[in-house]
Amino acid sequence: MANVVKLTASDGSTVEFYDEIKAQGGVKDVYFSTDKTYVVAFYRKPTNANDKARLENIVGVYREKIFIQNSDGGYWHDIFAWPTKMVEWKGLTGIVIPFYNKKFFFTGVDSQWPFIKNGQEKNGKWFSSAKLINKFVPADQKGTFLSRLHMCLKIARGIRRIHAAGLAHSDLSYNNVLVDPLSGSACIIDDDGLVVPGKFPPEVVGTPGFIAPEVLATKTLRIDDPKKNLPKITTDRYALAVLIYTFLLNRHPLDGGKVWDIDDPQKDDDMRYGEKALFIEHPTDATNRVKPNQLAPAQLPQGDPARLPYTICGPYLKKLFDKAFIDGLHNPSIRPSAAEWEDALIKTCDLVQPCQNPDCQAHWYVFDNTTKPRCPFCGREYKGQLPILNFYYAPTHGKFISENYRLMIYDKQTLYRWHSNNLVSANEKTSDNDKKPVGDFHFYNGQWILINRRLPDMRDITDNKDIPIGGFVPLTDGRQILLDKSQGGRLVVVQLVNN
Repeated sequence: MANVVKLTASDGSTVEFYDEIKAQGGVKDVYFSTDKTYVVAFYRKPTNANDKARLENIVGVYREKIFIQNSDGGYWHDIFAWPTKMVEWKGLTGIVIPFYNKKFFFTGVDSQWPFIKNGQEKNGKWFSSAKLINKFVPADQKGTFLSRLHMCLKIARGIRRIHAAGLAHSDLSYNNVLVDPLSGSACIIDDDGLVVPGKFPPEVVGTPGFIAPEVLATKTLRIDDPKKNLPKITTDRYALAVLIYTFLLNRHPLDGGKVWDIDDPQKDDDMRYGEKALFIEHPTDATNRVKPNQLAPAQLPQGDPARLPYTICGPYLKKLFDKAFIDGLHNPSIRPSAAEWEDALIKTCDLVQPCQNPDCQAHWYVFDNTTKPRCPFCGREYKGQLPILNFYYAPTHGKFISENYRLMIYDKQTLYRWHSNNLVSANEKTSDNDKKPVGDFHFYNGQWILINRRLPDMRDITDNKDIPIGGFVPLTDGRQILLDKSQGGRLVVVQLVNN
C-alpha cells in the first residue's frame, strides 16, 4: 500500500493523497486522494513566478467569481474540472482538481473491443474522427446526432462563460474535453492552462489542428516576442468552431486533398493549418476538396463532404461555419463568439426530427426545409404529416414579426417557457420553474394536437377562442396560436408538411 502524503493547501485546508502516480499528462503527474473525491496533479518541472501568479488567480479570484459569487455557480461544476487550490511538495507545485464525474468514463464495454476499456476516460478524440468512431467505438457508446448537439452546446456555454470573465483556454481541443455522447454531456479540462489577463499564457504549443492559423504562423518565436501571436479569446473561437465541426461531422474542416509540401510532412501540416489554411467545403475554391478515393473505408461516409455536407447541420450552424472557416479563418476579429454558437445550437436542437428508421445510427437529423424531408445519415424519407411551428414576436404591441426560428414537432415533444416567450433564455440561469414543460404535442385520433399545461394566456387566434390549461388545440396548416400575451410573448403559425 502506497504511503499517504498530507499537505496544507494554499487555502489552509488539508490535502491527503497516496504517494503513487496514477496518471500522467503532458506536463503533470497525477495522484489520487485518499477519499477519491479529488486528484492532485504536480507539474514535473518547477513553476516560474508568472505561472504561479496565474494559477493563484485561477484557483482564487476567478474560481470565486465563476463558482461562488453567482447563483448559477453550481451549474459550472459539471462543465469544468476547475482547480480548487494549490499545494507545494518536494519543490514542485501541484493543483487539486475534483475527480471527473463517472459518466466521463467508459462503462459496459464488451471485452472484444481492444482499444477502449471500462474505466477509460471518454477523451473527445474518440468521437471526433470518422476512423476512430467507426472502427473503435462500440455502437452503444456513440450516442446520437441530437446528443452530440447537446455536447457541443455544453462546450460552447462553458467557453462563453470563461470568455465573459476575460479568460481564454490556451489549448482547447478534443484532448482537453471529456464527453459523454450517451447523456449529451461535456467537461472542459486542463483549466490550469487558462490565459489570465495581464499574465503570459503557459508555454504550450497546442494541439495540431486546433491551433489558430495566426498562432501557428509565429509558433517558433519566443513567448515574450512582441510579434508572437499568443492564445486568446479569438484563438479559442477558432478551436471551438473546429470542435463543433468535428463532433458533428467526424472530420476536420481543413483536412482536404491538397498537399502543400510533398517533401516535408511537417511543413505540409504547418501550411495546411496555418498560412494556407482553406476550408474543405469552401463554396468557390475547390483547391482543398476531399478526394474520396484517398479515404480509408473506415472514414466513410463521414469523411466525404459530398455524401454528408456541412449543410446537414442546419441553417444556423451552416451560417456560423461559413463565418468561422471562410470569412474568419484568416480574420480572427470576425470569428463567431461562443455565445453565437450557443444560440445557434439551441435553435438547431429545436429543428431536429427523429429518424423513422429504427436502425439509423444517428437517430435524429435536422429538418432540411423541403417538402420531402429525409434523413441524410441513412436516407430514410419521412412519411406522414410533419408539423412545424414558426415563431413570431411583437416588438411593439399587437404587431408580430418573424424571428427566423422554428420548432419541429414529434410525438410527445415538449414546449417550454423559452419557446413561449422570447425574454426567457435556455441557459444556466433558467429557473427551475421555467424548466418545467408548459405544453406537449401528440398525434391523437389522426391529428396533431398541442395540450396546454401551464400557459394561462394561450389563445387560438384562428378560431378566436382561449385554450384553457388542460385543453388542447389542433395543429392544422396555417393555424395561429398565441402562446403568451405578456411582453416577449410569442405567436406561432403552424406549417404542415405532408409526405
